[in-house]
Amino acid sequence: MRKMLRAWAIAALLGLGACACAFAAHQPLQLDVAKDQPVPLAEAGTAWIDESGQASPEMVADGTGITWSPMAQGGVYRIAPGKTLWVRFTVIVPGTERWYLQIPYPAVDKVTLYGLEGTGGWGQEAGDTIAVGDWPVPHRFPLLPLAPGPQQYLVRIQNTHSFGAPLEFVSDAHLLRDAQQSSVILGIYFGLAGLAMVLAMMSAVSLRDRSYALYAVSVLFMALTQASLTGIAGLNLWPDAPWWNDFSVLALPVLGVGSLQWFFSEVVSMRERSRLLHYTMAALGWLSLAAAAGIALMDPALRVKIMVGYISVAGTIGLLAVLWAARRGDRWASWLLVGSLPVAIGATFPMLRASGVIPVGFWATHGMQLGMSFELPIVLLILILRSEQRREHTRRLQGFDKIDPATGLLNATTFVGGLSRMMARSQRLKYQSAVLVVDIINADQIRRNYGARSSEELPLQVAGRLLASARDIDAVARLGEHRFGMLIEGPLSPEDAASEGPRIVARCLMPFKDKPIEWVAHVRVAQTIVPTQRADAKQVVERLEALLANVSPESKRAVFTLTS
Repeated sequence: MRKMLRAWAIAALLGLGACACAFAAHQPLQLDVAKDQPVPLAEAGTAWIDESGQASPEMVADGTGITWSPMAQGGVYRIAPGKTLWVRFTVIVPGTERWYLQIPYPAVDKVTLYGLEGTGGWGQEAGDTIAVGDWPVPHRFPLLPLAPGPQQYLVRIQNTHSFGAPLEFVSDAHLLRDAQQSSVILGIYFGLAGLAMVLAMMSAVSLRDRSYALYAVSVLFMALTQASLTGIAGLNLWPDAPWWNDFSVLALPVLGVGSLQWFFSEVVSMRERSRLLHYTMAALGWLSLAAAAGIALMDPALRVKIMVGYISVAGTIGLLAVLWAARRGDRWASWLLVGSLPVAIGATFPMLRASGVIPVGFWATHGMQLGMSFELPIVLLILILRSEQRREHTRRLQGFDKIDPATGLLNATTFVGGLSRMMARSQRLKYQSAVLVVDIINADQIRRNYGARSSEELPLQVAGRLLASARDIDAVARLGEHRFGMLIEGPLSPEDAASEGPRIVARCLMPFKDKPIEWVAHVRVAQTIVPTQRADAKQVVERLEALLANVSPESKRAVFTLTS
């Protein structure tokens, strides 16, 4: 008996709740500018899905055989091609200001508003299958004027997939404020995207780096995707192309994800790491064109499935490929993941919206914009650092014929060329310069006392001392394993030139940091003043080297001067 009473009580409460909802749905909604806007229709309206899609407005207005259900805030209605969603409501519109019914969902196929009292207009239409210029009020999303006074309306909603957008009421004043706020937010995003695209294209041309060009292409597709999803494109870019306006909402995201596959593969050098993964990502990029063509040609009921399926598969494979490259040491892959993660998270919401899982809301509309606002500067910074590293690497490779790779000093060939130019310059400007050849003479002793690694380190330490001793206009070169050369640019007096050798010897005898006091470089220096009258640069170097070669190993003298 208790169970029966409890069941009756629950049934009664449910019945009362249903009656209350039905009663509320039949109550007119009073619009007032003093209320917070937009004013949601929510439970003040009732809905019915026409499974045949053949019901006329007159039949729906008559209501015979129709079971209306109260609408719920955030509800998702699973309609498909051949089905129609009808909404019924009554509003009292004040005559002091113009009011509108807005459906903040630019991708809806078609919305038609019918006024049943004879003053609200019959069959006002908007949606992305109608040219925006033909809408009652051209806007980013359907905006339909309401007649003043009490009025009962019917709304017919046709869409190729589920519908989960709210029906809201706004006044002229609120519409103006909302347009201004939206313009600021969207302007910041599209300005950032445009700047990133222009910088990427300029860098692609100036640096001849294909990754910048691929980045510009992906940014272009992503920006067009957002322009299409937010209604900016339909309002400003293609207002008279309803077929493309309807098609672009599904095709542009596919092309954007496809272009990202090429970009990811280029940035992480996938061709060099794994040809299989590279060709897989390249094939996914080309497959986006086939998927876009399928969206255009296939049955409308399959379009969303193609889009969601391709983006899910290609996006997952692309991120996993970047993760694979990061685990194998690619220095940019981890940062690329950091930059792409906000976009992947933000793209989840419109995907769930397209699949009918969640209703239209802030995150479904603006989630991807926020993600890309984080991604654009991060990825652009990655490309800048990556190109800088590549240029540095290229400079080093190109400089191997001029620079000693161990010390970074000039090599012997470059040293002779620099000496020849210095001699010509000194002769032309009528001043004296100096050239020095420096030999390390205690490398064997360092090896015996401190080991082979210390012997190998000694020339590097001497190279540092010579660079520290040189001025910006001077040059230091490595001529051999334990031999260095210095070009001291003039004008120099004979006394200044003569002091260069002792200065270098003293500098090399200074103790090195974190080394024993005996761990110092003993050097011999051969020096001469240039230009000379009867020798070219190569001969000068040979004569200095011969001067050092003729010095007795037991000699305590450290500086030798070659006279012309």
